[in-house]
Amino acid sequence: MNDLRIKPFDIQAALDRAGLRADGTPRPDRAAGAGAVAGPSAPAGNFRSAMTDALQSVSQSQLETERLQREVTLDNPSVSLEQTVLSMQKSQIGFQAALQVRNRLAQAYTDIMNMQV
Repeated sequence: MNDLRIKPFDIQAALDRAGLRADGTPRPDRAAGAGAVAGPSAPAGNFRSAMTDALQSVSQSQLETERLQREVTLDNPSVSLEQTVLSMQKSQIGFQAALQVRNRLAQAYTDIMNMQV
């Protein structure tokens, strides 16, 4: 069985990755071109790239699940039913998480649009 360990949350590291100061304002050195400097393997520090990466990960998980389901259906002896069910659950959780983020973003947008200026 895998030994899962939860690392403590490091707020300063999260702020550094996001390019923010401790008070939540953007740092001047990262505000101009945060996404332009970082490559595909470096953290870009912006929401768009984080969402794109997350959605691509969910999509890859679903494609892998479909492949495993097809292999189980074709009676491939190298693919177990347990492995397929676990993959289905992982992709389901990832999809539900992405759906919750989308719903909260839509609600936040609606709340902002309804604010009195």
